[in-house]
Amino acid sequence: MKNELQTESLKQLLLAQKVQLLDKIEQERGGLNSRSEAAETLAPAEQSHAQNITERDTAFALQEHDIEELEATELALQRIAQGTYGICLACETAIPITRLLAFPSALRCIECQEVAEKVAGPSAALH
Repeated sequence: MKNELQTESLKQLLLAQKVQLLDKIEQERGGLNSRSEAAETLAPAEQSHAQNITERDTAFALQEHDIEELEATELALQRIAQGTYGICLACETAIPITRLLAFPSALRCIECQEVAEKVAGPSAALH
């Protein structure tokens, strides 16, 4: 288990990450720099159908990733409140502080994460 100072520092890191993700999602969904407004400034010749589809699909994928990351951040904050943060879900050992600093919403230790990614692929990183 992490000491109280480490846990509080990680909590603040997660809260800051949550605010950044919420801001990013808000901007992507219609802020001043929305994709639809940017597309309006392009001349019709620059707006090929294939390009629009590719940009739309990319935007959707990025938004889905941001939402998954936000959910993982919120779950990590819940684990802090429950006192289970920093414990590997697979082997129940303490996740090293260096891993949590690099990836604060980590669910597993590095060894168990590698196994999960071999089974489920890269999507296992946030689940």
